[in-house]
Amino acid sequence: MIDLLIRNGSLLDGTGAVPRAADIAIRDGRIVDLGRLDGVTAAREIDATGLVVSPGFIDIHSHSDYTLLVDPRAVSAIYQGVTLEVIGNCGFGCAPIVNPDTAAANIYGFNNQVKLDWSRMSGYLDRLADAKPAVNVLSLVPNGQLRRSVLGVADRPANPTELNAMKSLLEEGLDDGAWGYSTGLEYPAERGAPDSELIALCSVLARKGGLYATHTRRRDNEAISAIAEAIAVGEAAGVRTQISHILPRKTSEDEAARALELVDRAQQRGVDLAFDMHTRLFGTTFLNTIIPLWALDDPATHLRSPASRRRMRDYPSIVASGGWDRIVLLDHPLFPQYSRRSIGEVAREEGRDPFDLAFDILASEVTQPALEQRRSMVLIRAYTPDQQAEIFAHPLCMPGSDATTLAPDGPLADSVFHGAYSWASWYFQFMVRERGLLSPAQAVQRMTQLPAKTLGLRDRGCIAVGYWADLAIFDADRFQAQATTFDANQLAVGMRHVLVNGVETLSDGKLTGRHGGQVLRRAS
Repeated sequence: MIDLLIRNGSLLDGTGAVPRAADIAIRDGRIVDLGRLDGVTAAREIDATGLVVSPGFIDIHSHSDYTLLVDPRAVSAIYQGVTLEVIGNCGFGCAPIVNPDTAAANIYGFNNQVKLDWSRMSGYLDRLADAKPAVNVLSLVPNGQLRRSVLGVADRPANPTELNAMKSLLEEGLDDGAWGYSTGLEYPAERGAPDSELIALCSVLARKGGLYATHTRRRDNEAISAIAEAIAVGEAAGVRTQISHILPRKTSEDEAARALELVDRAQQRGVDLAFDMHTRLFGTTFLNTIIPLWALDDPATHLRSPASRRRMRDYPSIVASGGWDRIVLLDHPLFPQYSRRSIGEVAREEGRDPFDLAFDILASEVTQPALEQRRSMVLIRAYTPDQQAEIFAHPLCMPGSDATTLAPDGPLADSVFHGAYSWASWYFQFMVRERGLLSPAQAVQRMTQLPAKTLGLRDRGCIAVGYWADLAIFDADRFQAQATTFDANQLAVGMRHVLVNGVETLSDGKLTGRHGGQVLRRAS
């Protein structure tokens, strides 16, 4: 008996091939037959007349490590046809953890609703599986947590003993089922890591065959040299390399082209390389990245000290390096008068130094309990639509959310992360319908087969017999984002049905309450 039969859809199978008419038979979570299945009966049928049937979309760059524990429904993702998320990116993530107090600062979306009571990757993945997420999930080992676990909060290279401890923790995480290793080299916890340290850690990864995903250093003024450095590290270690959100933030007219030229040259000499880009015209990060590591031992004191403030002004943070006019404070309950405005503009209006304004905002936050403080986030105005289009048109570029899964109701209703509700829907709308740079088949391939191959997934990312039934069924003319910069929590439209491992999670545009997600652990 067939569990589910999808009839009359226009099949985009993930390979980039032209659409074709085909029915899909599903049993025990997998695709068991394709083609004209007129004589086949099933326990349930979906009529996909007028709709596209594609593999479920893979979010190659997600930060849902913690929010999936708080609310496993992944509503923002499901309404976009997302069936798999890659977490542990940019050196942020939920394992390994030695000290929960310092680890919490390295987890996007942390709000203390779920206690950090595990230590190694296996414990975290078990906890995630117990949460029964609506989407499939696989994790990388985040470098920020490796360094915090061994060095604490230190802006320096690891010594030989510390490096060996980090290598052991990385190997442990990979043996526990992680699919690779990520770095966030712009962030305070990782700025002190030299290339030699990264190559040594990536050499551990190379033995295991995992993926190295890197958020590069100096993404403003020296972004091109930072991309070259990332390629060199991956090449020296012999690992598959994924450059995270590759487009430089401080862009001139030719920055995108120069970045792509580096990738093309590396590929021509045999480097196994790909890259991703988020779908916003701005970057997002915590305002507290302007605080150097030496001040994190007692931030409340340092933020109020004139002498410490003078020292902190010289710290080359990712926020302040490009000028305060492009830094926009997101909605903040303590400072509604500053929300949605650039810090540079507000500082001029009040006749203040922008650093002092930012330090005052942060000082007000650290008076709250350490693990429950409201950490302000900012937008960094950075890109143009033309630069985005140039990057996304490259055949090695995959779109990613660079966000956490959210929901407009429940425990995460008040949380905001740009891209959560819009990345896949915006990408399809922008690249296919608005710019015409990709066909529907090509856009689907960039969100399905390409990330699956990059990750080494052998039975996902395409519609084929024997593959898991991760499927998105949508109206290609209506699939689009509704979210805006300051009204970001709006569900995408046009997605009709979503299956995760054969489980109908979205049916006729409505959540079913059923979750079929799996925590995917890579065999060592």
